[in-house]
Amino acid sequence: MNQSSNLAVNTLLTDQVRQVAGTACEPIDAWLEAHRQELVGVRRHLHMHPEPSGRERETTSYLVKRLDEVGVTATVLRDGLGLVADAVIGDPGPDAARVALRADIDALKIQDAKSVEYRSRCDGVMHACGHDVHSSIVMGIARAVAGQADRTSLEPGCGMYLRYLFQPAEEICLGARWLVEQGVLEGVDAILGLHVDPENPAGQFGVRYGPLTAVCHEVAISVRGQGGHAARPHQSRDPLAAAISLASTLYSQLPRGVDSRQPSVFSIGRISGGTLSNVIPDEVEMLGSLRTVAIGDDTVLQQRIRDIAAGVASLTATEIEVSFRASLEAVRNDMGVTTAIEEAALAVAGKDAVRRIEQPSMGGEDFSVYQQEVPGSMFRLGSGTEGGHLLHTPEFDIDEMALVPGARVMVRAALLWGLSQQNGLPESGSDRHDEAGG
Repeated sequence: MNQSSNLAVNTLLTDQVRQVAGTACEPIDAWLEAHRQELVGVRRHLHMHPEPSGRERETTSYLVKRLDEVGVTATVLRDGLGLVADAVIGDPGPDAARVALRADIDALKIQDAKSVEYRSRCDGVMHACGHDVHSSIVMGIARAVAGQADRTSLEPGCGMYLRYLFQPAEEICLGARWLVEQGVLEGVDAILGLHVDPENPAGQFGVRYGPLTAVCHEVAISVRGQGGHAARPHQSRDPLAAAISLASTLYSQLPRGVDSRQPSVFSIGRISGGTLSNVIPDEVEMLGSLRTVAIGDDTVLQQRIRDIAAGVASLTATEIEVSFRASLEAVRNDMGVTTAIEEAALAVAGKDAVRRIEQPSMGGEDFSVYQQEVPGSMFRLGSGTEGGHLLHTPEFDIDEMALVPGARVMVRAALLWGLSQQNGLPESGSDRHDEAGG
């Protein structure tokens, strides 16, 4: 992951902001280093007791308890799913910023195949996407800030606010919407998020200016014809034949509908219809996904899917209905917030451990919902183990040495961005760099 040659010197932050943020971080960093095993313990508890999306009530209760131990009062959100809590660093003035730190808390319906002592104890459910890691990092920050709140050495009138968001239901793309509907971003000026990266080792960081993930749309297609006997297809209007033709045409023609230099992908994940080998069914259902990065490409390709479906319907004498649902916007990282993350990572890990991500992921992430409301940025945290496994697999695990560096970078980035917004600290707006990295 040592691809630091493409790192430019950022000038969005002044030396004074860097110095003040560094001073504020010293006792927090010291606490995190001294309590490394505490973060590991939180992560392992969550890993052993995973809950799937929309059912994270015990997880929520556990997190509330751990915050209460250090005097942090949490507000449990609707239906007992997720929580929000606030904290103060220093002595904030009237113009002080509030930065939210987001952690997702849900697990996946995957059977844990590991043999470690902290493997999932819930049959058929495991943390295979690192949400236990994200939660333990934000919890570690919350406990560190609570334990060192009176030792940050900031001048009177200098400080900021933090808001901790523990979000349910990320895997089903609903949790962020639920939280926004409940007003968790009221008074928030920016938001930070992170995601584990098992393809890079612990202590490595990836940042990206601009799009980090794809726009994602679920595509539902219904093909209706007239069933009949498999021996006499001429007496039917075969929806299966139409569905096969449609799938083949979409796969071959959609990539030619937009600029080939911009990533896009259409995939069909399910085709269902019929019950017997000798019966042509009346209807076939198809379910897939459309993913794009460039702004507007999804609109172009949605129309192209409709047009191709109409052509196949005419050719096969069937009726084809296309609908798009469960859409997610791309995570598009804000320049200023990303600069704070990059500088924090450089300060904590050094230039050889920080890279700019060259290509966006074609996956989806509902962190983008928050970015529709406030500036935000998500970074990648190296967490891979030697010979380790990828996300969403039964053997997935992480190198727990990633926990403390992840927490240190996240809290430092929050301080860098938050303090840079405070009046009275030198501005550097005339010295901005204009190019989005990598």
